[in-house]
Amino acid sequence: MFPSPTFFFFFVFVEFVNSRKLKMVGLERFLITFLALLAICKTPWADEKLLDASQLKMFVDELPDMPKIKGYDVVNGDHVPKSLIIGMFHKKWKFHRDIPATPVFAYGTSRHTATVPGPTIEAVHGIGTHVSWRNHLPSKHILPWDPTIPTAIPSTKEGVPTVVHLHGGIHEPESDGHSESWFTRNFKQRGPTWTKKKFHYRNIQHPGTLWYHDHAMGLTRVNLLAGLIGAYVIRQPDLEVPLGLPYDDEFDRPLVVFDRGFRVDGSIFMNSTGNNPTIHPQWQPEYFGDAIIVNGKAWPYMIVRRRKYRFRIINASNARFFKFYFTNNLTFIHVASDSAYHERPVILKEMLLAPSEIANVVVDFSKSKSNSAILANDAPYPYPSGDPVNDANSKVMKFIISTHHEVDESRIPEKLIKYPSSDASPVSHTRYIAMYEYTSNIDEPTHLYINGKPYEAPVTEMPKVGSSEIWYVINLTEDNHPLHIHLGLFVVLDQTELAKEDEFKDCMLKYNDAIKCHVSKYARGKKVLVPAHERGWKNVYKMMPGYVTKILVRFSFIHSNESYPFDATSKPGYVYHCHILDHEDNVMMRPLKLIA
Repeated sequence: MFPSPTFFFFFVFVEFVNSRKLKMVGLERFLITFLALLAICKTPWADEKLLDASQLKMFVDELPDMPKIKGYDVVNGDHVPKSLIIGMFHKKWKFHRDIPATPVFAYGTSRHTATVPGPTIEAVHGIGTHVSWRNHLPSKHILPWDPTIPTAIPSTKEGVPTVVHLHGGIHEPESDGHSESWFTRNFKQRGPTWTKKKFHYRNIQHPGTLWYHDHAMGLTRVNLLAGLIGAYVIRQPDLEVPLGLPYDDEFDRPLVVFDRGFRVDGSIFMNSTGNNPTIHPQWQPEYFGDAIIVNGKAWPYMIVRRRKYRFRIINASNARFFKFYFTNNLTFIHVASDSAYHERPVILKEMLLAPSEIANVVVDFSKSKSNSAILANDAPYPYPSGDPVNDANSKVMKFIISTHHEVDESRIPEKLIKYPSSDASPVSHTRYIAMYEYTSNIDEPTHLYINGKPYEAPVTEMPKVGSSEIWYVINLTEDNHPLHIHLGLFVVLDQTELAKEDEFKDCMLKYNDAIKCHVSKYARGKKVLVPAHERGWKNVYKMMPGYVTKILVRFSFIHSNESYPFDATSKPGYVYHCHILDHEDNVMMRPLKLIA
């Protein structure tokens, strides 16, 4: 049982008044927090009944194919740049046949056509796409949020701050969706680094799968949970079509996968009470829901033919890892990871996908000995040492396979795309990136930092445009953290276990200096080989707890080794962060400033 709203509010209020935090945050910040807490406590969230996902019938809704929007025009047979207007709307969405319609925030060209996930934007390599992102959201959020973590809060206390980040995109800082470049409805309120209404995506990087999502400071977890996600594909037909992979609308499908919890009235459930309510009234270290959603439907089914299909699988969960496998022993032919192709395809029986990671796979249903296959999940949550999966969250979707055999002209080539070697340019700098989690006196997480610094501390990572760097990412927590670097791409070189981890961690907590704490003395444990399908260029990778992960980061194009045709040094810069959204928001994120 949750405490009553009146008791909860009074308890937190007294704790704030009695604590030294009031002196730290100042009267204005305290009043903002006080009013926000009052609004939270007036909501009926805690009194509503939760829906038992295990009681829902699976595989009753057909997998939707999300609407497609072309990010280019065709004039006299040539592709030319195009401008789009895409809004964010408050509407209702049916996640399951037997769940009442759910209030959501959704992307679309109109409220009527808005979907969860949003429309798939299809771009062409070398042809720019301009997007005006419009906020049509109400004055209050549909989910609880926590004003005691660094958060985008409009001065009027009205409006839902949003800003769109194209994850995996290589473009100017002004179009990157910086967390402090947020805006509310009709641009009435704007964040401190807001610069313009129309974003420019040049699409001059290598072809691949990206996704777009909200990135507002302190609200990323709730805005994505509300529905602000969508797929984005950059195609390069002259390079990709000769590969022979499935490449058309019917056989090349994005699958946007995420988890949700619901109340019996259909609304999204997010716990309105934090794990340390006297410190953070609402923030929880991870969000999990038992209903597994694919393209906006819970445990959908898809009717497929006995041939090859290509699936661009995006893990859009807040915190859930998926270990995908087929119950009938079908395999995945892994052809690309995140936004980049492999040099050769890799055959897998299972694959682990962290939040925000993308797997581009081919599944050959002609190999199935049965007429159906269930895509299943076996990843503990939180990963890697959390609870085992249950009957609900262990299933993802069902494929119903035609009994008719047919001629399939698509193929799996022996070789895919070879990018210039990661050794093609010299390393200009070596960095040590340490991940910390801090706990309260009841041993519950209170916040997470990178290099022991809050987000607002002066920038310390300032790579040169066109350079390559070695980063040693030191995970001193018990969680696996998917690290995402904006703009830069990286290759994972190795992962080495920390020997005498507690001794090393004590030193790091005291000095926060990997060299002073002799990291090389401790990074001598078991080495974990990078899986074959994850040895290419990535923008997210899983940083194992108790390990040092060595990555080579490049701040230039990988397909040409050329520098950027835009000013990557301009404001507001970029960021890097853990992509468990609850961690990112509180505040496992740091600024990244490129220099000339």
